[in-house]
Amino acid sequence: MGSLSLLGNAGSGNQAERSDHVYPLKGLLLALGLMLVVAGCGSDQNVPPPRMAALSSTRAADVVADRHMVASANPLASAAGLEILRQGGNAIDAAIAMQAVLTLVEPQSSGIGGGGFLLHYNAARQKIESYDGRETAPTQANGDLFLDKNGQPIDFHSAQIGGQSTGVPGVLRMLDLAHREHGRLAWPKLFQPAIRLAEQGFPVPPRLAAAIAEDPDIAHLPAMRNYFYGKDGKPLAEGAILHNPALAATFRDIAAHGADAFYFGRFAQDIVATVNAHAGRPTAMQVSDFKAYRAVKREPLCTTYRAYRVCGMGPPSSGGLAVAQILGMLNHSDLASLPPNGATATHLLIEASKLAFADRDRYVADPAKVRVPVRALLAPEYLAGRAGQIHLNQAMDVAQPGRISDPLTVGQASEHQFEPLSTSHLVVVDDSGNIVSFTSSIESAFGAHLMVDGFVLNNELTDFSFRPADKGRAVANRVEGGKRPRSSMAPTIVLDQRDRPVLAVGSPGGPNIIGYVAQSLILMLDWQATPGEAAAAPHILNRNGPSLIEEGTAAEKLAPALAQLGQKIEIRPLMSGLNIIAFRRGQLIGASDPRRDGVALGD
Repeated sequence: MGSLSLLGNAGSGNQAERSDHVYPLKGLLLALGLMLVVAGCGSDQNVPPPRMAALSSTRAADVVADRHMVASANPLASAAGLEILRQGGNAIDAAIAMQAVLTLVEPQSSGIGGGGFLLHYNAARQKIESYDGRETAPTQANGDLFLDKNGQPIDFHSAQIGGQSTGVPGVLRMLDLAHREHGRLAWPKLFQPAIRLAEQGFPVPPRLAAAIAEDPDIAHLPAMRNYFYGKDGKPLAEGAILHNPALAATFRDIAAHGADAFYFGRFAQDIVATVNAHAGRPTAMQVSDFKAYRAVKREPLCTTYRAYRVCGMGPPSSGGLAVAQILGMLNHSDLASLPPNGATATHLLIEASKLAFADRDRYVADPAKVRVPVRALLAPEYLAGRAGQIHLNQAMDVAQPGRISDPLTVGQASEHQFEPLSTSHLVVVDDSGNIVSFTSSIESAFGAHLMVDGFVLNNELTDFSFRPADKGRAVANRVEGGKRPRSSMAPTIVLDQRDRPVLAVGSPGGPNIIGYVAQSLILMLDWQATPGEAAAAPHILNRNGPSLIEEGTAAEKLAPALAQLGQKIEIRPLMSGLNIIAFRRGQLIGASDPRRDGVALGD
């Protein structure tokens, strides 16, 4: 009835793309004098279970370690995290150092000009905590932010470029909060790898070079052009050495004076001045918005799947809730008894995803502004009813949001809001068994295309619904002053029934994050895939529209069987960036998505 679904060969069609983007790690680290950082790291020593090996001959490298491990979207960021762990730092310390380096080497995806969500597993207490560093809208922003003079939504590109799309950055305040509660090394030490790289220079990574070349807006923005173009007036090529003395100075100030330097000092003033000077449309950001910003420590969203406890981020991220709903509905199916390469398992995942996205679009927003019925949406009887709407032999067209016992007076935007496929994810396990699973973003590639003090500003306000009302009812995710836009970020940590860690995972990819994470969890928990197999597996996902099949992979072979079930199919590139660490047989096994530049490192 089908060929490959949830797991299989990575396919030949993407080989050219991946080979173009394979980071020359050994040569790069030698050039920078960093080989000592990665000496002794694990290698591909883990043999997959026979069933999985028979299904997948191509996978990302499974890196094996005994003490500690990191995985991120860039080798230099991973090397920085490993350096901190070797100095006695813990998972929080390493994550801060890695985010600082990602601000430098992956400016198109994340950085201190954006926000993020972080899950932390406290090994001593066997407890998961979650930290919300999502951006906020300026206090004076309102539902007209992205409407034209006729009250109609403007196009995404017009909304993205310029200060009107920039929210108050939250990632640095969130990391400061997590460090105050759990950090082991001194705060200034955590910025030294990034400062060193910014001053000495680093080779432009493959994906950054590609992002610069593919972005025509950079050429028309002086600050961006001066940094991302060479003296010859051309976009920087892969391998060109790039220095960022402005960011080095920024990090020195933040290292010396803490996050308050960012929110109460010159950086807040510089950001406000830049945003207001470059606003394509009026912006209301003020320095007082920075002083008022607070990172929020929230209860993690944990649910049961099979014999596991799966924990993610609650609202304002929709990621944890949507993943939990998908898994909750699939709890009513015995996936482990189905062929991982069959159409039935894939069809079930697609249908559960449609139902989860319908609820996401209707109900999820900032819980400080909208009452989000999380308990009702995850109630076993509710999910059983939703699972009952899935038919094995016939696809539903478009799923409708479920009715809950406590209905909200909110509407659903009539258009599907565009969310760019950007962002970054990292995972860390330290010597004590503490874990960080951390997703951060500036939204689109290069965010709002505004640079301040060496870093790029976000365009996260475009994650709000552009329409403030739908059919006479206020949309839950409408723009409001001080509000956090809905996100799809889904950092995840899985525990066993005794609250011992099983794995940590997450991915970039806009709304596709939910599908990437759900698919990887099913692969590893139902079919015992290794992290490398799960990271490399071809993607099939659904956001309550057409089913998306990853172009150039063996997953394309499943299209006829799914179409016969009534699924509308679109074949396109699906650029995930999964980073995974699993706990198996007393060892750490990690992998980084081969579609990006990342690497897992450990001792």
